[in-house]
Amino acid sequence: MNLPIRHRPGSLLEHGLRWPEPVAAEFEELFDRMSRFLQSASLTSPLTEPVAWAPPADLHETDEAYLVECELPGIRREGVDVTVGEHEVSISGELKECGREGVPRHRGRPTGKFEYRALLPVDVKSEDVTASLTDGVLTVTIPKAQPAKPRHIRIQD
Repeated sequence: MNLPIRHRPGSLLEHGLRWPEPVAAEFEELFDRMSRFLQSASLTSPLTEPVAWAPPADLHETDEAYLVECELPGIRREGVDVTVGEHEVSISGELKECGREGVPRHRGRPTGKFEYRALLPVDVKSEDVTASLTDGVLTVTIPKAQPAKPRHIRIQD
């Protein structure tokens, strides 16, 4: 059984849906709760393969760029893969489980493969993307491609 990866590209209002804000917020909460339920059900079922988990992340937009801040505590930069396409950013990797003695009584931190994806509404300069990992927070800066500015064209004789 395949379960969806939790995608958090932004709120429902940011996608252009014209619902009143309280209704959109209720749907947002419902989607989050269903995602957590499906994720917890899949991680405990012995019949399914472990699914990728989505690390907590924020996506901010400025006039010049998109900024993704993704929480990845305990992960080395060599274990993270950042891919940026025309309209998408993807952050993936794997957090290996630490070998500990004894029987685990409670698990609150996810392990295994992770993936975060977000759709970007405008073209970006993928060759100018930068990423840094500081204090367990991965910051990816994705510059926007500059749209063509209107200019006056002189008609030749």
